[in-house]
Amino acid sequence: MDLKDIKKIETREQYEAVRRRVDELICEATANGALDNPESDNKYTREIGRLSYLGAVYENESIQFKHLNVRKKSPLIQSIENEMYNRNIKQKELAELLGINEPTLSQIIRGKRTISMRTAKKLHESLHIDPKLLIDYA
Repeated sequence: MDLKDIKKIETREQYEAVRRRVDELICEATANGALDNPESDNKYTREIGRLSYLGAVYENESIQFKHLNVRKKSPLIQSIENEMYNRNIKQKELAELLGINEPTLSQIIRGKRTISMRTAKKLHESLHIDPKLLIDYA
């Protein structure tokens, strides 16, 4: 299928051909070093951009994506994870800080276990977790 003059993707077959061509162009451009510079403006980057745009337009107009059933984390768990990230500590280190074992902490973070009053107090004292989040979680 010749894609040089395509202005709009009309069919799923054309869409799949465009996807394959973009993959081919990326492989070819990578092998030739045409993508080494992020600011590159060459025949590869222009054609990859053009075909990708056509594919995105087709997806928006013609493909219905199913929404993922993503479970939202509680504000408490988000706060704990944020503090772990900010302090650059791992679950094992946090578990030691809280005086609990790592599997227990993992279960708390996954929402499979409640937080004891002792652990809640340690979370507040050690990580400065908002007491309201701890109470709301209980």
